[in-house]
Amino acid sequence: MGEEEKQVSVPVLPWMRDPLDVTLCPQLPLDSVPLLHPKLNSALQRMGISNLFPVQLAVWQETVGPANFRRDICVNSPTGTGKTLAYALPIVQLLSSRAVKCLRALVVVPTRDLALQVKQVFDAVASPLGLRVGLAVGQSSLADEISSLVHVPEHLPAMPYDPLDASVRFQSKVDILVATPGRLMDHINTTKGFTLEHLYYLVVDETDRLLREAYQSWLPTVLELTKSSNDDVFQAADSFFPGALRTRRRCGVERGFKDKPHPRLAKIVLSATITQDPGRLVQLNLHHPLFLKAGKMRYRLPENLESYKLICDRKVKPLYLVALLKSLEGEKCIVFTQSVESTHRLCKLINCFGDLQIDIKEYSGLQHQRVRSKTLNQFRKGEFPVLVSSDAMTRGMDVEGVRNVINYDMPKYVKTYVHRAGRTARAGQAGRCFTLMSKDEIGRFKKLMQKAEGSSCPEHTLPSTLIEALDATYKSALKKFKEIISKKRKKPKD
Repeated sequence: MGEEEKQVSVPVLPWMRDPLDVTLCPQLPLDSVPLLHPKLNSALQRMGISNLFPVQLAVWQETVGPANFRRDICVNSPTGTGKTLAYALPIVQLLSSRAVKCLRALVVVPTRDLALQVKQVFDAVASPLGLRVGLAVGQSSLADEISSLVHVPEHLPAMPYDPLDASVRFQSKVDILVATPGRLMDHINTTKGFTLEHLYYLVVDETDRLLREAYQSWLPTVLELTKSSNDDVFQAADSFFPGALRTRRRCGVERGFKDKPHPRLAKIVLSATITQDPGRLVQLNLHHPLFLKAGKMRYRLPENLESYKLICDRKVKPLYLVALLKSLEGEKCIVFTQSVESTHRLCKLINCFGDLQIDIKEYSGLQHQRVRSKTLNQFRKGEFPVLVSSDAMTRGMDVEGVRNVINYDMPKYVKTYVHRAGRTARAGQAGRCFTLMSKDEIGRFKKLMQKAEGSSCPEHTLPSTLIEALDATYKSALKKFKEIISKKRKKPKD
């Protein structure tokens, strides 16, 4: 039984039963946003932003606004609705008055590319307020990351490092850290002077994926490192500040809630497809959580998305894909396949089409991170129009100007469809999602789409003249592709 079917019978936690519908919130001009720092206002305008989207406004009201972050926040909102800025803005605003630089906010995301994207958003709004944002993703060496995150004293004692030795002073170089779980654990376990003792804010982005995969038990480790007893006093990592920086987490009454630390670790957790599994959600140890949701149904597609099904025989699916790409006339497009192997093979096959005049590139886990990052940057800049990807591209990635998404392989779950389709129709823009399928897949696709709000999906047809014109080229490409595969299999190993 698949994950989607299992979730039907899963009981929902009490706090999830009465969500606040953010779609009822209007957009609000920046000048009308209460308490917004003038430098933040200017930074947003430089980014071309003049209004806060509903989810951004709702989170702002619950953190910086009247609610004053009394509760942790869980956000279930479609892709492209501005979730990254929804948590970046309040965190930057709340840290803007900090007197001492130490690591106060941690953002954990599942992939390197998403981490790079989140850091860019933070940099744009944090730098004008004098806050520094770090990155821990394993893109560079551990030593390089350490030098960018922690100020190490010039004259370290020759003796082994003792974390209780107050004479050795380290200083955090960053106020905010964006990290992937594996590299975060590397720093926790090995980096001298790296501490979460002063952490105030924890963001778990793409929560359902981060809870589904253990990632070296990063979550319980982080939560444990931010806990303390009544008498704990954490020593400063700041050699320029007179005396020790004291971050006390006292257990007692905090705004009417008993037995919670003060100041507590405030959390924001987000996803377009949040899990409803109590066993997973309880790991987050959320404090009287508020559930912010877009719409009534669990899954919601972008408002300006048009979904279409393209029906064809399995044997000629590559032909129909090429015909569809030709009909889109160079519009920026992401093609999704079911695996990294499928991505690689499909790219090879399409490149066998003679004189296709469609520049197409691969993005998958088979490639080195540097290659993936280079390809993604080229795609962002519009240097080629079509990117073929495995589901590595589905989570949170924002590429401006993607007009179309094509499901070359129909997704198994509605959750996957929501994340794939969300690469287009972002931030109020229009977009289309085409799904190729054979006749025997129509029924399953209909059931899948019924689980999503706004899931109307008419059939899309291609001109028969276009299909016929490409038929000979397709047969030639297939022959060439089979020859390449055959040579590769016969090639002797070194």
